[in-house]
Amino acid sequence: MNTNENLLTRKNAAIVFFVFATAYFISTLIRAITATLSPTLSLEFQLEARDLGLLAGGYFLGFSIMQLLNGFWLDKYGPKKVILYLLCIAVVSCLVFSISTNFISLLLSRIFIGIGVSACLMAPLTGYRRWFAPNMQQRANAWMLMTGALGMLASTLPVQLLLPVIGWRYVFIILALLFVISFAIIVIFSPSWSNNEEITNTKIGFFSSYLEIWKNPYFKSLVPLGFFNYGGLMAIQTLWAGPWMTNVSGYSALQSATGLFWLNFSMLITFWLWGLINPYILKKGISADKIIVLGMPSSLVVLLITVYSGSNAGALHWTLFCVCSVFISLTHPAIGLAFSNNIAGRALSSFNLVIFFGVFVVQWGIGIIVDVIKSFGHNEILAFQGAFLIFFICCAVSYIYFLIHRSDHLQN
Repeated sequence: MNTNENLLTRKNAAIVFFVFATAYFISTLIRAITATLSPTLSLEFQLEARDLGLLAGGYFLGFSIMQLLNGFWLDKYGPKKVILYLLCIAVVSCLVFSISTNFISLLLSRIFIGIGVSACLMAPLTGYRRWFAPNMQQRANAWMLMTGALGMLASTLPVQLLLPVIGWRYVFIILALLFVISFAIIVIFSPSWSNNEEITNTKIGFFSSYLEIWKNPYFKSLVPLGFFNYGGLMAIQTLWAGPWMTNVSGYSALQSATGLFWLNFSMLITFWLWGLINPYILKKGISADKIIVLGMPSSLVVLLITVYSGSNAGALHWTLFCVCSVFISLTHPAIGLAFSNNIAGRALSSFNLVIFFGVFVVQWGIGIIVDVIKSFGHNEILAFQGAFLIFFICCAVSYIYFLIHRSDHLQN
């Protein structure tokens, strides 16, 4: 439970939210930028679909590697110290990416970028668990995701318009400078973190604490949804919506970037509205589980229609899919509130590991499947349809698993 001495005033809470949202904005911009850069990088480095999927997924691989360590560090040292150390890695990695001359260099620096920004969401969510009242944590989570959507928005048409002017390499130099600015304001405005009595007196080992989390029935029931549905949403939003538009729908690079712009703009508005209405939904006694159960089928229906439509499906279809997937965002704050303060950071980071490893697998897996289907002589459109049909099946099975284990949620 939050204690009164930990809670921030409304003004200070707004400042802290803005400070951490700045870092998260940049991290999501760089997360999604491969969707916009995919035609440019594919041409310059002669990338196949599997190479593009691996390059985009490298960010999420680096991100995933750090999650368990981040959870332990966040609970022990607090959000401020952890995020500052990691942002140093992000700055250097962006600069290395900007001077890369081959695929291996691009991939390695992309992995280290993922490591450097791996606490940009978990750090504030861990802090909000202590600094914000429980009824405001759902809103803070939704508005952090709105900030992320704003970052993804900036990665689309604005980046596409910059490319002919400064080139993709200078885009990454600018991103490095933005991380430096974010570092500075976190140093100045982020609250300090002192282990309270509850945490100090609780002797929890690294592995035993994670074992407690991973054995929890509520946590286990959400793992498939986090891996395929949440991870797949991010894989599409940050990469595969773009190649679908160019390779299946026949969009130009500019049309694809414009489509991605409106997709992410729609997500920004959706998360803003979601943050506004969430506290009222919770006051009505409607649980996160019930909202997920009722809401998630809409995204599955839209996904199936998109796959079936093939070349007739474009930006509008993927926008509807992403908007209808908003219900999955309730899993993060629900996980945070399901565990006590002393292991909340580890619980959140554990679930983040599931999500981002899912993004890596889905991003790379779709690329591999596309190339495999094409190797049998099928055209690009059929290859994409086949890959996304397999993705749909995985998402549907994950949802069914959640329904079957819902009684475990209610008993937990």
